[in-house]
Formats: sequence, C-alpha cells, structure tokens
Amino acid sequence: VQLQASGGGLVQAGGSLRLSCVASGAILSEFSGSDLNWYRQAPGKQRDLVASINSAGAVTYDEAVKGRFTISRQNGKKKIFLQMDNLSPDDTAVYYCAGRLYGRDLWGQGTQVTVSS
Repeated sequence: VQLQASGGGLVQAGGSLRLSCVASGAILSEFSGSDLNWYRQAPGKQRDLVASINSAGAVTYDEAVKGRFTISRQNGKKKIFLQMDNLSPDDTAVYYCAGRLYGRDLWGQGTQVTVSS
C-alpha cells in the first residue's frame, strides 16, 4: 500500500491549487476507516500538520490555513484532497499526505507547492 500525492505546482499569490492523494493498493474498508492528514514542510523548517480528516469526515485545520484550505475525502476512489485557495508565499512548501493504514504509518512522496508574490 502506498500513498501518492499530486497536484502541486507554481501559482501566483491569491491563486488556488488542489492537491490529491490516492492510497494505491488499499481496500475500501481499510481506507474508509482511516484518519488521514496533510502536512507541509517549508525549506529549513519542521514538518507541520496542515489539515486532518477522520473516518467520519470530521475535519481540523492549522490556524494558518483555516478558512483558506479545505480537506475532503472520496472513499470510493480511495483519495483525499486539499483545496487551497487564496494562497500566499508563506504557503510555499512540500506537501505530504499521511495516514495510518494496515497498522502502519504511511507517507506520500510529497508534492511541491510554490507561491510567487
């Protein structure tokens, strides 16, 4: 089972991006019962939790992104998403999806988001 993130890119300040993460190799019941997260790591900084969604669909956000980012999941496709609006240069980072499936902590490979001013 792997988590594969995609959707990053270069965008101007004020723009939007939508990140996706698919759990390849996971069965539906395992995926739908898992809590899943988006993290980000800016150059020279620690990796921070950005948003979480649990198996019931409840969501939480870091204060820095609340009101601008939206996490969601589509269990049938074994995917989670991060809709990022009104981006600022401070959002520039590598974004990772992560979750615990099959008793293991899994991380995606990361997708680069760069916001120009």
